[in-house]
Amino acid sequence: MIAQETARLFAADGDRFFLVGRHAEKLEAVAEDLRVRGAAQVDTFCLDLTRLDRHEELWQQALSTLGQVDILLIAHGTLPDQQRCQQSVPETLQALNTNFLSVVSLLTLAANYFEARRAGCIAVISSVAGERGRQSNYVYGTAKGAVSLFLQGLRNRLFPAGVAVLTIKPGFVDTPMTAAMEKNRLFASPATVAQGIYRAIRQRKDVVYLPWFWRWIMLIIRLIPERVFKRLRL
Repeated sequence: MIAQETARLFAADGDRFFLVGRHAEKLEAVAEDLRVRGAAQVDTFCLDLTRLDRHEELWQQALSTLGQVDILLIAHGTLPDQQRCQQSVPETLQALNTNFLSVVSLLTLAANYFEARRAGCIAVISSVAGERGRQSNYVYGTAKGAVSLFLQGLRNRLFPAGVAVLTIKPGFVDTPMTAAMEKNRLFASPATVAQGIYRAIRQRKDVVYLPWFWRWIMLIIRLIPERVFKRLRL
């Protein structure tokens, strides 16, 4: 939902899109919505992004369809069941593959392309969950923390080439991924987060917390001494 809301903002600018997702019907519904909202061109590619062996095919198809890619937004992921992951190696590895390795695979292809072009923007949705390991979701947090660290290195590498690398760190967002969670005032709407992503991409920022107050919440959490933090039930 965050990616769709963000795409709507770019569609209003008359941009062109190459959408990737697992479900063909949902993809086409999003594509039609973007066309109605002003997108100049919308093409789709149906793929489960855990199929790492098809990432090269995906990237080449995007380039062939669009001619060139100016902005890449990676916004896929799952929220795994922490308890199931604790009891199952396959569950844990699947979560890491979806939330980290598949992202790294796409970023490796994209980085080489943008570096050669010496232009463009790579934006990836990570999470505040990656800032510190918590007993309630440390498998998910590990994946997101690793993504953020990878992006930090990529940003350092691609800066001389004039390529922007944006790390997006949302807090709680009211999406299907969090449907089972009890909602509170910290939850933001996908549209609110999308507005922040749109602005950050246009302004070529490095890191953005969404909504803004999560920057200060996470600063406090990072400053808690480990001897205290390990006793908290978070």
